[in-house]
Amino acid sequence: MARSGQDRIERRLAAILAADVAGYSRLTGMDEEGTHVHLQAHLRALVDPKIAEHRGRIVKNTGDGMLAEFSSVVDAVRCALDIQRGMADRNAEVLHDKRIEFRIGINVGDIIFDRGDIFGDGVNVAARLEGLASPGGICISDDAQRQVRGKLDVIFEDKGERQLKNIARPVRVFQVALDEAMRPHKPTRQPRNAPAAERRNRWSTRLTAIGAAVLLIAGAASVALYFRLGRAPDMSEMPDKRVNASDVFSVVVLPFANLSGDASQDYLADVISDELTTGLSRFRNSFVISRSTAFTYKGKPINVRQMGKDLGVRYALEGSVQPSGDRLRVHAQLIETESDAHLWADQFDENRFDLLQMQDAIVTRIALAVGLKLTEERARRAKARAANPNAEDLAWRCSAALIQTIWTPERDSGFRLCEQALDIDPNNVRALSFLTFKFALRASLSGVPDPTDVRRADELASLAVKIDPDYHNAHTAKGDALLLAGRYREAIDSYRRAMILAPSSIQHGLPLAYTYIGEPEKAIAYADKAMQLSPHNPAQEPSLYFAKAIAFSQLQDNEQALLWIERAEASAPELLAAGLVRSVLLAIAGREDEAHAAMQRYLANDKASFRTMSEWHARWAGVPLQSWSPRFLFWGKTFTDGLRKAGLPE
Repeated sequence: MARSGQDRIERRLAAILAADVAGYSRLTGMDEEGTHVHLQAHLRALVDPKIAEHRGRIVKNTGDGMLAEFSSVVDAVRCALDIQRGMADRNAEVLHDKRIEFRIGINVGDIIFDRGDIFGDGVNVAARLEGLASPGGICISDDAQRQVRGKLDVIFEDKGERQLKNIARPVRVFQVALDEAMRPHKPTRQPRNAPAAERRNRWSTRLTAIGAAVLLIAGAASVALYFRLGRAPDMSEMPDKRVNASDVFSVVVLPFANLSGDASQDYLADVISDELTTGLSRFRNSFVISRSTAFTYKGKPINVRQMGKDLGVRYALEGSVQPSGDRLRVHAQLIETESDAHLWADQFDENRFDLLQMQDAIVTRIALAVGLKLTEERARRAKARAANPNAEDLAWRCSAALIQTIWTPERDSGFRLCEQALDIDPNNVRALSFLTFKFALRASLSGVPDPTDVRRADELASLAVKIDPDYHNAHTAKGDALLLAGRYREAIDSYRRAMILAPSSIQHGLPLAYTYIGEPEKAIAYADKAMQLSPHNPAQEPSLYFAKAIAFSQLQDNEQALLWIERAEASAPELLAAGLVRSVLLAIAGREDEAHAAMQRYLANDKASFRTMSEWHARWAGVPLQSWSPRFLFWGKTFTDGLRKAGLPE
């Protein structure tokens, strides 16, 4: 019986991209749940957005891969290149045998479209080509190669004709020359004697100077670098409204009480609260309020029902800590905020240096209490126990002290604790990670990133990642070091790796990094999400406010930019960059009297780093600038003009 017109099979010409994970069975055999979690994170954060960006459509997912359709083979190849570049960056510091690497095949041909799926030889050839690609590689058919030839800056290696399984005719196969294709995107520089090159060089000096105001707060952008937030969705799934607490496991870990009577032992309670916040974020679909927001409730009477409404959480975990010598007694209880009912309570007696083991026990019992399935913790468990308990104790003290004192002069005492920890154990990952921030913060407060500080931050963070590549704070530290060095895209990748390892974390350096590469929409989205998940958090507010101000300025929304820079200035008077940027924004808005007054206040401060335009240019001429997007260039010119209008002397 013939099909009706409504059911007639549709045929069309399309470019097909087939991808799968190389060695997926081996990876799942090593760590089934962890591989699944990481693959899904790569798909959400990189692969799916790239397919959409290049006007493709995901036809179906195959567990360890996917099939996508494009109307243009040029778009399909560009998408494949972006995916493989992105995965190379994301895998840069992952052990080789743990890397998730895609193989991609691309063909163009006639396909059958039926009920949302696609069929035919055009699809089959793409799937066979994918099997010929090396891990991280791309193979395309001769038909596809003819259509992209001369249109992409890519070299193709002719692999000759191949007889593909179940394909009647041989297919000539071309492979992308990965060494060329994987080179990072950089502008093509013209000879120095060319007029365009001269203009570019002038812009380079001018733009690196523009980076000064933002880099002043580069360290501050990560002020809360270890203050964990709730679950960090990828940009593609960021909601427009508050997370519904009834739809997910939503919880706040309230500050544990120190029952010893010795205030010097408070750090133990703080560390346990912090570790539990991270541990609970490993529940699937969890929404965990940040440690910093939870800390605002410390020492205050709490109405659990009201707190649950304010924070949008269904559960609260509270408890107490009572140290005695090398032993530690921890009492914990889980409360349902809506009813104030105590769902579970337990007591733990452990060696004080086995906190991670205790954390696991508490988190596992909470999972049983609320009927949740935990995602598997990765290899950090075996490595996390300190080689030297005294060093680990000092590192805990350091992290707890910095959480409370980061915006005060007392922060120096916290950093000294990390330095003492490293004197005892140079490989203590917690101390390495936290000490990295010392140099980023110093640059933000001094206004000039000293090359020695940039180098030292990178050394500390790189060592932390090398020692424990599964420790999320190490990748956060690496992101901060890269941000300080002006390597913004690499910094974003490090922050994203930290987010994969600790799904509860939104990296506070991300919004600022996105402004550097000219993506203000993403900067605003990440900053908004951070403020949504961690409200009433004075530690994070200055950096997020500042990043939003820069982002809105790039979007030419001067009213919003002024609003957020004024909030940044009010929340952190120590950060002179906020006042400097405010003077520029006022000048751009035509409010020149106010702009001049703001600039004079900046210049009158004895800590001001820039007092003339020439000094501004000279101090920043050597700073590497990674962003050459048109939006950033336009914003840079506007900002420089604003400095002059605000009255910064030549």
